[in-house]
Amino acid sequence: MEQSLIILKPDAVQRGLIGAILSRLEMRGLKFCGLKMIQIDESLARRHYAAHEGKPFFPGLLQYITASPVVVVAVQGKDVIQTIRHTVGATKPIDAAPGTIRGDFGLEVGRNLIHASDSPESGQHEVSLFFQPHELLLWERSADPWIYE
Repeated sequence: MEQSLIILKPDAVQRGLIGAILSRLEMRGLKFCGLKMIQIDESLARRHYAAHEGKPFFPGLLQYITASPVVVVAVQGKDVIQTIRHTVGATKPIDAAPGTIRGDFGLEVGRNLIHASDSPESGQHEVSLFFQPHELLLWERSADPWIYE
């Protein structure tokens, strides 16, 4: 089973979209194994966005992600990376299809509401940045046989 990290970014929290976004992901059949609201500090932001260090937008990215509380979610399941990324939509909301989270709620790439891991490797790494092992609940859901073959 894959793991992925989702971050409901400051704009999602400030706009009151936590419930709407989590509901879409849960209704899709995704299983949350960790969920919490946190304030990301600069050190954690730098570790999370290390791949973007040195790029012109990096300082603004750090300022944005640390500006307000976020909601972090660990998700586990079959093909969760691809499922989440299809549900979230293109990084640039103007390119995101209607019916996706970014396509329905976003307008600008700098305020695109949600982060989703882009590979199984990054999912494992990102979950470990935001959750301690004891914070992850690997539980059996009675609906799983109705979601997965």
